[in-house]
Amino acid sequence: MFNSALVITSIIVILALAFDFINGFHDTANAIASSVTTRALSPQKAILMSACLNFTGALISTKVATTIGGGIVFSGGAPEKVVLAAVIAAILWNLITWYFGIPSSSSHALIGGLIGAAIAFSGTVHIINWPTFLKKVVLWLFLSPVIGFIVGFIIMTLINWVFRKAKPMKATKGFLKAQVFSAAFLAFNHGSNDAQKSMGIISLALVSGGYLETFHVPLWVKIACATAMALGTSIGGWKIIKTMGSGMAKLTPASGFAADLSSSAVIFTATMLDAPVSTTHIVSTAIMGVSASKRFSAVRWGVAKNIVSTWVLTIPCCAIVGGIISIIVTRLI
Repeated sequence: MFNSALVITSIIVILALAFDFINGFHDTANAIASSVTTRALSPQKAILMSACLNFTGALISTKVATTIGGGIVFSGGAPEKVVLAAVIAAILWNLITWYFGIPSSSSHALIGGLIGAAIAFSGTVHIINWPTFLKKVVLWLFLSPVIGFIVGFIIMTLINWVFRKAKPMKATKGFLKAQVFSAAFLAFNHGSNDAQKSMGIISLALVSGGYLETFHVPLWVKIACATAMALGTSIGGWKIIKTMGSGMAKLTPASGFAADLSSSAVIFTATMLDAPVSTTHIVSTAIMGVSASKRFSAVRWGVAKNIVSTWVLTIPCCAIVGGIISIIVTRLI
């Protein structure tokens, strides 16, 4: 039974949607942490809004899905067993980091698992398209957090200068309203980039199983992944919301608005460039940059250090786990 391509493909689809669901509640904090922390939105309204806009954003584009499913591993290097191992590795990493309340990258977990599984299965590192991996993943792994920090710092500095003569109470009320829109924009961009990872994995499995002649994302895959992420978002990830919203720095309505706007701009740019970035990385460093614009001591650098350590470890750790699972799956199936 387990030699059937249909059974294996079905398992991959189910696990990939489970990954998307977990990604939704794991990364809910990205879009709503600041608005919940500053009380611009109640948790219930914030989650509902984020779920709806994650769904909408997920239907917009498939460029990132193409990078994941057709750009990192060379043709023939990712049979269904490899894809299955990659998804399992990513799910395990997401659950572990969620349990400990550590914001980590679901995107990089999936990519790391895919790379490790492909190398273990093929027995060679040449199965990986290293130029694409370096350009689309590694480059943005380092660039996006730095850009997020810089953009957050600049936008918050501009806000402080423009509203330097405004009455504090009036400015606070204004930014509380503005933060609803900035959080909505961030949720939309989160869906547009993050949901595409699972779309790419499912489409890759369909190609490997012979159900698609060429790589593309079918409409039903788009809708299924968008729905899974929206449902996951509706559950919420309160441990990570606490870390993102208040663990790294104390946010105000103005700084929360600046962080959301900065993150949205960077994620939108990356999506347009087909780069599968980590919304977690970008939002975290945007919060750091916004807080540092006031004074560098406003950032809890100890917490930030732990988060950055997780970022650095995600791809290699998931690659190792993906490789081990690939070997086990190959022997069992």
